[in-house]
This record gives sequence, C-alpha cells and structure tokens, in this order.
Amino acid sequence: MQRPDWAPDTIDIDRPSVARMYDYYLGGSHNFAADRAAARAMVDAVPEAPLMAQANRAFLRRAVQFLVESGVRQFLDIGSGIPTVGNVHEIAQRVDPECRVVYVDVDPVAVAHSREILAGNDQATVVREDLRHPAAILGHPEVTRLLDFTQPVAVMIVAVLHFIPDADRPEEILGTLRSALAPGSYLVMSQASDDGRTETGERAEAEQVYRRTDSQLWIRSRAELTALFDGFELVDPGVVWVPQWRPETPEQAENAAQAVFLGGVGRLGG
Repeated sequence: MQRPDWAPDTIDIDRPSVARMYDYYLGGSHNFAADRAAARAMVDAVPEAPLMAQANRAFLRRAVQFLVESGVRQFLDIGSGIPTVGNVHEIAQRVDPECRVVYVDVDPVAVAHSREILAGNDQATVVREDLRHPAAILGHPEVTRLLDFTQPVAVMIVAVLHFIPDADRPEEILGTLRSALAPGSYLVMSQASDDGRTETGERAEAEQVYRRTDSQLWIRSRAELTALFDGFELVDPGVVWVPQWRPETPEQAENAAQAVFLGGVGRLGG
C-alpha cells in the first residue's frame, strides 16, 4: 500500500501494531491494512473488542476528570497510543488550561501524530519511550522540562499492562515510578482480564491474534492487578470492571464484565 504522509519511513506498515489496532477499534484513521486485518480477526475472536476499547477510553476520561477535581494538574500518560478524541490533555485543559501533560509511547506513528496535534500547545508534549524503561522516562529532558515531581503527578498506565509479561517484572517498573512521585500523586491503571469469563477458546484466539503483532497479551486477574497498586491507597470503588468505576449513570455499569478491562485509581499518601 502507499505510505501516507503522516507515517514515518522507519515503521513497518505490513506488521500490525497494537496502538494502531486500538485506533481502529475507536474509529480512528491512523492505521494500515495489516492493522485492520488483525483488528477484524480480533473482533471475530472477541466480538466485544471495539466496545472494550470504548469502555476503556470512557474510564480514562472519568479518571482524568476525577483527578482534576482532586487538584491534580500534572499528568504522565505512559502507553498513550494514537491521539483520538477525548485525550488526557483535552479533558484536563478544558478544566484548567495550565494542566501539563506528557504522553509517552513506543509506537513511532503514535508519537509522530501526537507531535502533530500538540504543535503550539506549550503545556503538553510527547516522547518516544517504553514503559519497560521507567528510569529513561523519568529522566527524559521533555519529561523533566514539563513536570515538577516535587508536586503531585498522575501517572496513567491505561490498557498497557497486558502487554507487559511477568518476566519484565511490572512490580519493579511501577516501584521505580512510585519512588519518583510526591505524596498526593496518583496511579491510574487498567488491564485486560478474564476473571469470571468461561470462554477459554475466546482467550486462546485473542492471544493468537496478538502473536502476529508487535506485542503479545498477558492476562491478569483482579487480585494480580490490585497487587500492582502496592504503595498506593485505592480510591473507591477499588479495582473493578472499568464501566463500574464511578459511572455517570447506572446504565453505564450494566453488563460490566463484557468490557474485559479491570481498572482502578490509587493515591500515594505520606
């Protein structure tokens, strides 16, 4: 296929990317034929896949609104993906234009497009880095330029952890991030889970689809995700299916387990 102008020459447009598949689920246009084919295969295996992505994005929106209302004005969104409507900076800066946001992603398309839409926004920036390298994220010049870690920062790790296997020691990654945060900071996380789901074949098919991409799935339970909030005090209602996290209407929380994502928000005391 012809490479569009917004796609860096360095990326392989024939290999599916989880960031671009997520963009496709959300109705975005920054994806390629390989991404769409893999995403459609995922939908064949798990028909709720687009609804799962939408529920997760709605959770992010509600979490950011909660954080801004709680006084947070700095956000570090790791694994931010390709910008679509309802991003962190849009939500936060609508309340307070002085909110500062750093997006972090390893996908070059996500980073390139983020730079394009953030042009002229002095309170938001993007860096290309991997969640597996938390020290590099914390020490990146753009991160230290925009964020003051002596003041509360909200770290967002939304719909990313299921691409981090236990072998990469996610508890140590989160520990490094936690150690850099001031009291009153927050951690927002969501993670794919099959808690309570009996469709074992569905999980196997989903995992096979993602073996074709640049990342593989690592499903975790509610207890495992809760344990990764170590050092943070979970705010109500704790770790729940994402539609159940402070829904705006009771109807939003119906059939919540179909969202497949568990999520929660933790506050750092001290």
